[in-house]
Amino acid sequence: MLGRMSDERYEQRILELLGQRSADASICPSEVARAESAEEWRELMEPVRQAARRLVAQGELEVTQRGAVVDPSTAKGPIRIRRPRG
Repeated sequence: MLGRMSDERYEQRILELLGQRSADASICPSEVARAESAEEWRELMEPVRQAARRLVAQGELEVTQRGAVVDPSTAKGPIRIRRPRG
């Protein structure tokens, strides 16, 4: 389940969920994980965060904590995912 195919699926799910929100909205990685598996979502948190990091590296997303953009490779604790601003 954690293979390359799933990795791409998490990236697509992140973009899909953001696409359903207003342009300035953000999502929590847990929303992505729960959309994939209501029962096993906790196990999917790290793969979802990894997918978000890849999308940040591609310039497609920003990761924030308390509203400030952070480096997703060093961020600890709760994060939010959003489209780049400004």
